[in-house]
Amino acid sequence: MRARSPLLEGTVVREGVAVAYEVFGDAPTPRSPAVVFAPMSPVVHSRAWKAQVPYLSRLATVVTIDPRGNGRSDRPRDPAAYADRAYAGDTLAVMDHLGIRSAALVGLCSSAWWSLVVAAEHPDRVEALVAVAPQVPHVTDPHPARARHAFDEVPGTDEGWAKDTAWYWRRDYRGFLDFFAGQVLPEPHSTKQRDDFVEWGLGADVEAQIAWKARPPATSTLEETLQLIGSVRCPVLVIHGDDDRCQPEGRAVRLAELTRGRRVLVPGSGHLPMARQPVVVNQLIREFLTDTGVLAPSTAQEAVDPKPDPTSDRVSDVRVGVPAVRRARRAPRALYLSSPIGLGHARRDLAVVRALRERVPGLEVDWLSQSPVTTFLEAHGERVHPASRWLANETSHLESVAGEHDLDAFAAIRDMDEILVHNFMVFSDLVAGETYDLWTGDEAWEVDHFLHENPRLKRAPYAWLTDFVGWVPMPREDAASSAREAELTADYNAEMIEHVERLPGVRDRSLFVGNPDDVVDTTFGPGLPRVRDWVGAHYDYTGYITDVRPPSAAERDLWRTEFGIAPDDTACVVAVGGSAVGTALLRRAVEAHVLARRHVGGLRTILVTGPRIAPGSVPRVPGLTVRGFVRDLPRLLAAADVALVQGGLTTTMELAAARRPFVYVPLRHHFEQNVHVRHRLDTYGAGRCLTWEEADPDRLAAALVEELGHDVRHREVELDGARRAAAVLAELVRAG
Repeated sequence: MRARSPLLEGTVVREGVAVAYEVFGDAPTPRSPAVVFAPMSPVVHSRAWKAQVPYLSRLATVVTIDPRGNGRSDRPRDPAAYADRAYAGDTLAVMDHLGIRSAALVGLCSSAWWSLVVAAEHPDRVEALVAVAPQVPHVTDPHPARARHAFDEVPGTDEGWAKDTAWYWRRDYRGFLDFFAGQVLPEPHSTKQRDDFVEWGLGADVEAQIAWKARPPATSTLEETLQLIGSVRCPVLVIHGDDDRCQPEGRAVRLAELTRGRRVLVPGSGHLPMARQPVVVNQLIREFLTDTGVLAPSTAQEAVDPKPDPTSDRVSDVRVGVPAVRRARRAPRALYLSSPIGLGHARRDLAVVRALRERVPGLEVDWLSQSPVTTFLEAHGERVHPASRWLANETSHLESVAGEHDLDAFAAIRDMDEILVHNFMVFSDLVAGETYDLWTGDEAWEVDHFLHENPRLKRAPYAWLTDFVGWVPMPREDAASSAREAELTADYNAEMIEHVERLPGVRDRSLFVGNPDDVVDTTFGPGLPRVRDWVGAHYDYTGYITDVRPPSAAERDLWRTEFGIAPDDTACVVAVGGSAVGTALLRRAVEAHVLARRHVGGLRTILVTGPRIAPGSVPRVPGLTVRGFVRDLPRLLAAADVALVQGGLTTTMELAAARRPFVYVPLRHHFEQNVHVRHRLDTYGAGRCLTWEEADPDRLAAALVEELGHDVRHREVELDGARRAAAVLAELVRAG
């Protein structure tokens, strides 16, 4: 799922070639600011800007254009159709079609050059120009590595840059893309960006790509290039990585000199800094377009919170025990980010915040989160920050990639990269403009990752909270897929370990929601430490966090009455979390209810669909009650005689804390539910696990009936986790 869907999409036809475009943000008007991403080299298409478009489209009308040769545009095979001026003309044609008189242009490599052609020959149409890793013909020699083989030659090898030849492309274009992705993205831990690059490249036609290589240039000599660049009158920003293996740095230096532009060198970045350093590039583009008047001035309080160097990797000077200078005496403030993936995080986070308020009188808490968490928080009287409306919904993404009781959690989060970038930008803008004494992220993956990637942005004490550590590979359909999964999870684990160990000052405290034996005792991957040992060295343990305790008989009777459960009813509660992923289990539970009712005459089953599944979508049968969002779900679970749930940690542990028998069915391919949660429940001796393959209606019914007769004897769940977590957070608030 995209972080932001296009407002408009269409094509324009020039010289018989259909050129596709998309529009994001507000519809273009003569007065609205516009940012146009010029069509780039057809080895990829406009989705290469996916980390920039959602953010900038909050600030301006944004237009992306697929290049001739890829995406939704045509793929002609005549080299003349790929002339430099053809791409420049496509940019102008889309702007004309949309009624955009002038705009800021953004280009990468070849498209930076084509943007310069537009700016030089149509200066009234370009207000500002951002050139990322620009190709500028003739001003310097090509990159030494690329100059070894002419494109039309038949090299004596198929290794290295010999793959960048027509001869090799016709033999193995996928092999070229794999190689080229590694060259343009040389940074460690770039597997997702490389996979995207290859996927986009495979959408091209090889013969069309070869025709593009033979395109007529806009300039044939150095003198012509200098004359064209000399005609550029708009402000220019040049961004270049210091490990670019495609375009030599000298081209960026010379372009900035010739245009009197600003040049920013991004340390450690390759040819695609907008993919591998998206926060840096987003902030550079916004700052440049604001300074040049294209965008409205930032609302960030930069006079008090000075603008940090976007390319610095220094942790901002926020240290525990060193009180910051406050603008004026005010109540302490905390920003709490609660993961929207299910409602479990919100329930435990609310328990922590309530305990924190007891320790820090007058504490004001803002929540930055999404549906369904915001529904839960508002129902409990909490303040959801207005910036939450800008967040791209992570739950919707997970629902979009889920199958029948199947959620490949690692792949889903990995494919959520553009959503995570966008949501971090929302967070970054918020904290640039508002002062907090504490940031707390409960599995706020985007904040934790991008703060480590951009430590200069840290402005307050920061606490990280999680109930699992370590991505775990799940078995796949074949050995090659399983090996690839293991390779990817190990790479993600290695990056996380490097982040924490290289920049220990980013997290002021890391809290593990649980005890040492709740951590899986396995390795992060080949050559990496054991998970339990590493967590013990880098985390504090809070014990489990819940406000659920075993109810007294009187409390159970009261709650059963509140939920309409008669004294002689045998109550089974079915709950599937806060997303729509549990629809299949609900349907199967209805069938199991019908079968179980034959053995338990007074069986009353209450199906809780949650906030994202319509209660009307569940079939009605005798003895079945369907409810939507239940504000006090833990009470309903505690009132039950038996429960059926997915494998989420919070609901299963609430049942364990209430000492209720239950059956849980983990989502297929969900590493957290199948490995981390199951390990913890086994440690407590709580619940009966059935796989989805085992959980047919007959087996489900039998398991529920059997659990009704079991005396619960598992390990007790501790009740002081919220207080222990709050004690740590209170120290940080006072220090901030």
